[in-house]
Amino acid sequence: MAAAKIHDRLSDQLRVAPSGKLDLGKVDPDHTFGWKREDAEAEQAQYEAKLTELQQRIWAEGKHSLLIVLQGIDAAGKDGTIRSVMDAFNPQGCSVVGFKAPTPQELRHDFLWRIHAHTPGKGSVTIFNRSHYEDVLIVRVHGLVPRKVWRGRFRTINEWERMLTEEGTTIVKFFLYIDRDEQRERLQARLDDPDKRWKFASADLPERELWDDYIAAFQDTLQKTSTEWAPWYLIPANHKWFRNLAVAHVLGETLERLDPKYPPAEPGIESIVIPK
Repeated sequence: MAAAKIHDRLSDQLRVAPSGKLDLGKVDPDHTFGWKREDAEAEQAQYEAKLTELQQRIWAEGKHSLLIVLQGIDAAGKDGTIRSVMDAFNPQGCSVVGFKAPTPQELRHDFLWRIHAHTPGKGSVTIFNRSHYEDVLIVRVHGLVPRKVWRGRFRTINEWERMLTEEGTTIVKFFLYIDRDEQRERLQARLDDPDKRWKFASADLPERELWDDYIAAFQDTLQKTSTEWAPWYLIPANHKWFRNLAVAHVLGETLERLDPKYPPAEPGIESIVIPK
């Protein structure tokens, strides 16, 4: 299959349809949509150059803001995606925010209180490494709040994201999907590498036993919160090279649609000569 034809359809194939039915059990985390590694890495490099240029325009124009949400089960590759793809962004106009367990002060407020302060301003890109979606995922799996509470948060999240988009923020959400065997291999690789053991915690093992519960929670979340204004993209992520291509592709298309422009220069500035 020609790369151009694959290229034309990839974003549509990855996007989770609003209000659509989704069965993660029928999604192959090894799927690469016909791409081969060598072609994908070359294509990704082109997209990253495009992302660098487009983000620079967004920063200069100061009109648009972009929120990127990364979610996935432990070892799905959120950090690796940030290193491999988001490195195209200039740190001056891009920030990464990771959300851990809420503090006692944060728990005194609504669940979005701590999130809203980190949304991007005009001209900026913000990446959420985990996000407000933990409040319909981990709290559900561990029974931290009643079912009625976490189910009601789907509507709250959709309305909150709609408000952000109406105020000028473009939202793109990625679910990095790996299978249980791939997670085991990645967790074992952390243990086998002395320089990566710090990333492993003994609590990771009990969490792994909740695999089916997490997958059910992710499936429900994707179905209920992929909207026209804030879509989810389901990324088969067993192959890191395809994951990187897919994310770069979607982001490139998203920023192109924003069509950011450099602001006009001061009139007559082209005739200035810097004195020696």
